[in-house]
Amino acid sequence: MINDAHVIRLVDRIGEHYRKNISNRFVRPALLTLALEKQTWDLIEAFTEKLDQYRYQGFHIDELYRQIASAARFVSLARRDLVPTIRSRVPDATGSDKVFRDMAVSNFGSNLQVFADLVNELYLSLIELDKASAKGRRPIYMSIPELSGIDSKLIGN
Repeated sequence: MINDAHVIRLVDRIGEHYRKNISNRFVRPALLTLALEKQTWDLIEAFTEKLDQYRYQGFHIDELYRQIASAARFVSLARRDLVPTIRSRVPDATGSDKVFRDMAVSNFGSNLQVFADLVNELYLSLIELDKASAKGRRPIYMSIPELSGIDSKLIGN
């Protein structure tokens, strides 16, 4: 179990950023067009929206690694398939919503990069905690195949 205050703060920041800047009411319809399996969406939802259930009891490190891997798949796919075409995929808006929609669309690429950077920071912090607690054993992250290539998915293709 991970109860590290830095990790909890990072997960909280990641969730808040995702809800406000990535999966907001303007961009969400376009996100749903991404070809991600239900399990990936479920892991992203648990990672970005259900912090309260972990805040007091801590995180299972293997579960957090899988959530990070799902977030990395999302980032990679969104960069490739959504960033170049987001303007045409987000429904038009009127009135004051038009300004907010245009801001959400214009800033999506940079907001996605901030999300990726936060997830990468969390991943690197977890690796350090994992190595420190391994004490002669093999760290957990080395046994999770979904983490293979995560650097390129988060940092950029």
